[in-house]
Amino acid sequence: MKLSKISWMLALLLTSNVANATEYVYRDLMANTLPSLCLAENVAKEHAQKPYTVDKYSKIFCQKQGYGWHVEQVKDNGKLICTDCKGEVGDKKQCHLQDVTVTCKRIKPGSVGMLPGQS
Repeated sequence: MKLSKISWMLALLLTSNVANATEYVYRDLMANTLPSLCLAENVAKEHAQKPYTVDKYSKIFCQKQGYGWHVEQVKDNGKLICTDCKGEVGDKKQCHLQDVTVTCKRIKPGSVGMLPGQS
């Protein structure tokens, strides 16, 4: 009895066609993060290169493309750029990442669900 149930389930699994109908549209973006506050040089560099900062800005880059865009992956963290703070006393800098490359994706319209007016 158990063997027939198992063979029946196996036959159903082999004959069922599971289709992945979801298609995605991909777009590569290159952008810069915003400069940090005026901090000591080593702290400013550390703050600009934090994984949290890169993730936050990559999400913003994709969302600026429009509704439904999400981060697929961060391809390149970019180059660290530091500039002197104007009007600050001491060795204070502002740092940011230049040319961060991100791959964004969204679901291709019409690839999921039924289209209106079609059966």
